[in-house]
Amino acid sequence: MINQATMQVKLIDYARAPIEKLYAAFRTCYSADTPAETWEKIEAGKISRETIRDFIGERLKTGHSSPLEQVVFWFGISGVSRSLSHQLVRHRVGISFEQQSQRYVRFKQDKLAFVMPESWSRAGLDAEFGELLAHTSALYARALKAGIPAEDARFVLPNAAPTNFHVMVNFAEMLHICDLRLCVRAQWEIRRMVALMRAEIKKVLPEIAVFLQPKCGENRMGYCDESLDEWRKCPLARVRPHKSVLFELYDRYGSRKARALGDEEFRAVEEKEQL
Repeated sequence: MINQATMQVKLIDYARAPIEKLYAAFRTCYSADTPAETWEKIEAGKISRETIRDFIGERLKTGHSSPLEQVVFWFGISGVSRSLSHQLVRHRVGISFEQQSQRYVRFKQDKLAFVMPESWSRAGLDAEFGELLAHTSALYARALKAGIPAEDARFVLPNAAPTNFHVMVNFAEMLHICDLRLCVRAQWEIRRMVALMRAEIKKVLPEIAVFLQPKCGENRMGYCDESLDEWRKCPLARVRPHKSVLFELYDRYGSRKARALGDEEFRAVEEKEQL
C-alpha cells in the first residue's frame, strides 16, 4: 500500500484593495482625472462599490486586459505530482514559481508519498502501481544510505512523485490558465488544482472570480474552439456552441461568405491605412 499524496491549494495573500486597483487602472485609460485624483475619490467614498464593480465588468467584456496584470495572487500548492508540475511551468508570462527541490530535499522512505490516478484503480491495477512505487521508494532510500547524493538518487523518482509550489500569479494570467486548464480536455489533476485556485479566489473576490471560466464560458470566448469530435464528447456541449456553428450562421445570414484571408485582403488593409 503506497502513501498517497493529498492535493492542497491555499490562497496565501493577494494585492491590497484589488477591486479598487483594477478600477483605478481602467479609469486611468478612460478618464481626464489623474490616477491620484481617482484614488482620492475612491478613498473618500465618492465612488460606490457597485459603481466600481459594474465599471470593471463592462471593461472586462471589451477584452481590455492589461490592467488585470496589476492584481496579484500568491498561492501555496502542495501534494501535486511532478507530472502536473511539468504542465504548470509551461505558463511563463505573469506568473512566478518556487518549487520544492529534489536535489536539496532528502525524502524519508516512510514519508515519500505518491499521486496515483483513479484510472489505475478502475483498471484494477492499483496494487501493481503500489508495488512498483513501494519498490522505488525503498530503492531511493537505499541509494541515499549508500552515499549516493540526493541529486542522483532522485533519478529513480517517477512523475507520480509529489512536489510543492509557492506561486505568484497576476489576474490576467490566471484568466489564461483557467481558459485552458478548466476545459474538460485538460488533464484531470491540473484541472482539479486550477478549480481549487478559482474557489480560493471566489471566497475573497467573487466580483472577479466569475470571469475565471474555461474558454467556452459566457464571460470568456463563449464558444468551443476545440475539434468538433472533442466538443461532442464534452458535457458542456449542450449549453456552449461550437465554433463551426458560428461560421455556419455567418455563411447563412452574413452579407458575404467567410473565406481564408489572402493577399487581396491584406492589400485592402494596407491601402486603407496608407501603408
